[in-house]
Amino acid sequence: MYCLDTNVFIEAWNKYYSPNFCPDYWCILDELGQRNIIFMPKEVFKEIDSSKDELTKWLKNSSIPVHSTDDIVTGNVTKIFEANPLHINLVQESKGKSLADPWVIAHAMKKKATVVTKENKSNYSNPNPKKIHIPDVCENMGIRWIDDYQMVKELGIKFSCECQLPRLTTMSNKLF
Repeated sequence: MYCLDTNVFIEAWNKYYSPNFCPDYWCILDELGQRNIIFMPKEVFKEIDSSKDELTKWLKNSSIPVHSTDDIVTGNVTKIFEANPLHINLVQESKGKSLADPWVIAHAMKKKATVVTKENKSNYSNPNPKKIHIPDVCENMGIRWIDDYQMVKELGIKFSCECQLPRLTTMSNKLF
């Protein structure tokens, strides 16, 4: 089971798996949701929903389960923050960023799921980091994490491409 971070949806939608040229990716995510292979915490859904864009519309109509917070998840968030004083830097509340991050990890802890995120580990050469990332906390808490490319690989997802080039009649007439 995989617990998806907000950035997995947003970056894929806006960049490399845009539904304009890779609609199959979104069909696959929907099917993975139907099969309860992937899910997202309610806090991830709220972050995406705040944009009120096409991704929000798609997500509202998708079959990806949205897991609500319960006492176990809340307790897991407490455990995360108590495990290491630097874990508080997972959230940048003053900037309104990364608010869902501890919840992603806490839900993964509850479900024994793998966290899927686009974040990389922090550079710990700075002895007092102002921001740590999901992978840092996952490793500190013994939670497995991967990026979406690794998830695609693990699930054996294969994409087919088709080319729909516009017909270049003036150019082809000149060539022949």
